[in-house]
Amino acid sequence: MRSMAKYIWILVALVFVGGFLLYETSGLSRESGVTATTAVATVNRTDITWQQWQATAQRLAAQEEQNTRHGLTLDERVRIDDRAFEQLVGELVLQQEYAKRGIRVTDDEIREAARYAPPPALMRSPELLTNGTFDMEKYQRLLASPAARQQGILLYLENFYREEIPKQKLLMQIAGDAWVTDARLWSTWQDTHDSVVVTWVGFEPASVKDDAINVGDNEISAWYTKHQSRYDRPGRAVVSVVRIVRTITAADSAAVRARIVALRNEIVGGKRKFEDAAKELSTDTTSGSLGGDLGKGVKGRFVKPFEEAASKLSAGQLSEPVLTEFGYHLIRLDSRKGDTLALHHILLAIRQSDSAATRSDRKADTLASIAGSQDKPQRFDSAARVLHLPVEHLVAIEGEPLMGADGRYIPSVSAWAFGGARPGETSDLYDADDFHALARLDSVRKGGPQPLDAVKDEIRQELLRTRKLAALADKAREFAKAAAASSLEAAAKSAGYVTTTTEPFTRIGSVNGLGQATEAIGAAFSLPVGAVSAPIATRERVIVMRVDRRATADKATWAAQKAKQRESVLRALREQRVREYLDNLRKTAKLTDRRREIRETSRRAAS
Repeated sequence: MRSMAKYIWILVALVFVGGFLLYETSGLSRESGVTATTAVATVNRTDITWQQWQATAQRLAAQEEQNTRHGLTLDERVRIDDRAFEQLVGELVLQQEYAKRGIRVTDDEIREAARYAPPPALMRSPELLTNGTFDMEKYQRLLASPAARQQGILLYLENFYREEIPKQKLLMQIAGDAWVTDARLWSTWQDTHDSVVVTWVGFEPASVKDDAINVGDNEISAWYTKHQSRYDRPGRAVVSVVRIVRTITAADSAAVRARIVALRNEIVGGKRKFEDAAKELSTDTTSGSLGGDLGKGVKGRFVKPFEEAASKLSAGQLSEPVLTEFGYHLIRLDSRKGDTLALHHILLAIRQSDSAATRSDRKADTLASIAGSQDKPQRFDSAARVLHLPVEHLVAIEGEPLMGADGRYIPSVSAWAFGGARPGETSDLYDADDFHALARLDSVRKGGPQPLDAVKDEIRQELLRTRKLAALADKAREFAKAAAASSLEAAAKSAGYVTTTTEPFTRIGSVNGLGQATEAIGAAFSLPVGAVSAPIATRERVIVMRVDRRATADKATWAAQKAKQRESVLRALREQRVREYLDNLRKTAKLTDRRREIRETSRRAAS
């Protein structure tokens, strides 16, 4: 032991120093408990750090803000954080699979791909188009020019192919042998081209009284035990919300109309390009980022005043200001082909004047000073009384935006309620386009498997529905016998039932009353024409039907397009196989997710 003492003390010292460094870098020694190297998650024994997660989330958030041209709400930030997390997990799982399969990418492969297979983003670049078509010679000249390195194009290409080539190699290993037979192609064609018309009578569960069915507590308990995974639910919070509305006046509307008239005059007079004005001024940020482009589409895409104004335009014509519920629009018709219109537009939403907005903001500041970010619930009620604000009592579902009683989205409150707030706390003041909002968390229930008491009534209704359908089977069976002996219509008239005749539908169609991919749809394509079916139970009702006529697909038409169909089906089949494989990789990965505890630790440290 004496001869080993030196080495033992060295080992103890190393363990102490290593443990101390781990303690420091893990963040446990700090009040917040979180540092750049804190492991947010571990995927198959490889960590994802806080720094990696936040850097990815910040990049995605910056892209989103650039696209939408507005600051992100808490709800949007939570969604982006989740997207960043899933992206990092997915990338890590992929890298681990590449290593497992020996998939690598060489510099020569990157150079070859970059030279002869340009990325889609560059193929759409206006500088590389000739007469609207990608010009490979222009692309080759760009690669050979100093600008390719100076503008970061070579670096972009290297990063793109270093990520893309391994994916393509994995795709070939997973789905390279995919094939689809002629028999399957014909069957798929039949599903979308065979059609049938049926007449049916439905027996509704609502016709059976609840008290005619007995559902005992033991049955409910047994059902819950067997189907417990069905009752894994998101969190649920009850919140009280007050809103200070930014009231829009006639003067506000007139001011916006004057602005859009002046803008139209500038565009018509050639002082401003339509696309530039849309990017700079349009409050429809989605189309605005595309220069106001709304794409091509048929009638019915937009609200009625917009549709009516657009339909009256000639190709290239710019509309007068058009008022809709969203504000004032300038609409430009680019082309018309039948009912299909290609459109651009600029939207100016109607907002409060500066003086009215100042009054609303002062009231909001008063609300925030009385009740904002408090842990005393009574301050919220006091503020509502002092400022004469009605209180809405709403239910927030974890992961979903909160909607007010008027159907309007209330930003950030849902994310705040599930972000570690405690019952009785009030939120910060949150802004929407047309109101300020403040919330109090009244109660919160964590997500996950729900206890039996929370879902007992729901299970009772499910069992009642199933029993009622079973109880209707005898009545439907008697009716089917009568219909087979006379006719469906005669039997229905005698019994006081209503018959419904469908329009022609396919195997994959959705039919009102029959559903989609149900037992009733299957029976419609298997029954002989003119035959009356036995009772068919769907989830919604029991059905007795008769097939009136059936049309079958033309095999010659199918054969003429078979090659194109095979290409399309194979592409979808390969994508599906890869998607299922990657989904399975993600599901079977050993994932330890520490985000919730890290957020709670950070919140406790900040409070």
